[in-house]
Amino acid sequence: MVDTGPTTPPIIIKKYANRRLYNTDTSSYITLEHLAQMVRENREFKVVDAKTGDDITRTVLTQIIVEEEAQGKNMLPISFLRQLISMYGDSMQALMPQYLEASMEAFRRNHEQFRKALEGAFSTGAFGPFEQIAKQNMAMFEAAAGMFGAKAPSEPARKPQAATAASAAARPAAEPAADEGATRDELALLKEQMAELQRRLDKLGK
Repeated sequence: MVDTGPTTPPIIIKKYANRRLYNTDTSSYITLEHLAQMVRENREFKVVDAKTGDDITRTVLTQIIVEEEAQGKNMLPISFLRQLISMYGDSMQALMPQYLEASMEAFRRNHEQFRKALEGAFSTGAFGPFEQIAKQNMAMFEAAAGMFGAKAPSEPARKPQAATAASAAARPAAEPAADEGATRDELALLKEQMAELQRRLDKLGK
């Protein structure tokens, strides 16, 4: 990661009991839309409960997503939402944040590459870079499909190696008393596969 110098402290946003949001940097009340714009501008902020001082940034960011979806700006497929909800309480729940962050970071890098390639294509008339980016995205989706035991879009009959561990973690135990040693081995294997997936995603984004 490139060192960009001293880190600017996040702007503190206070949320009051009447649901109003107060920007301590501008000394003014703002809305969720203002916060959404701050996110798009890569401006760091932290939302705290005005009474308790608790950090409620995650909750407020989730509210922004709900508002965007309610306004018809649908970006989250229903199938994805169902799968995400089903992961709560699952044995892989602790690994999901790392996986989602790595996936989104790889997507962000590919998005930036695509934007630059698009600008270059319009200026030179060459569209070659798009094919490479498309291959990177497909490889990323195949790796993700392997982690969750799904079939990759480009190869319907292919069974990724990582699917075996994911399927074993998902199905109920055949015997009433589960072997603790086997469970630890499965979790260790899942962690190794998550690390391998992150390495793949990092490599795809370069």
